[in-house]
Amino acid sequence: MGLNFGYGQVTDKKEAIKLIRKAYELGVNLFDTAEVYGPFTNEEMVGEAIAPFRKDVVVATKFGFHIQDGKMAGLNSRPERCNPGTNCPCLVAGPKILDCSHSRYYKNTSP
Repeated sequence: MGLNFGYGQVTDKKEAIKLIRKAYELGVNLFDTAEVYGPFTNEEMVGEAIAPFRKDVVVATKFGFHIQDGKMAGLNSRPERCNPGTNCPCLVAGPKILDCSHSRYYKNTSP
């Protein structure tokens, strides 16, 4: 879900939150994002949007990126990066559980 990254013009935050909440009303219960979208701002927006119904949806995010100075600077799937949910902005409300977290890219220098 790249509402503020990667797919053309950035969606206004209020409109994006409204869209996510409408999707939930229509039956969508899986929301997927990534730390690199923004970076981190898409996760924050998703977290804010789903706060009222967090316990009723599944949240997935991707990690494995090296983010430096606010931009993607490469890949990093080192073991110390394999628990990104502990600081995931999607967890601002509701259960402090990230339902699915997966490495977006495998780098053969990572064990």
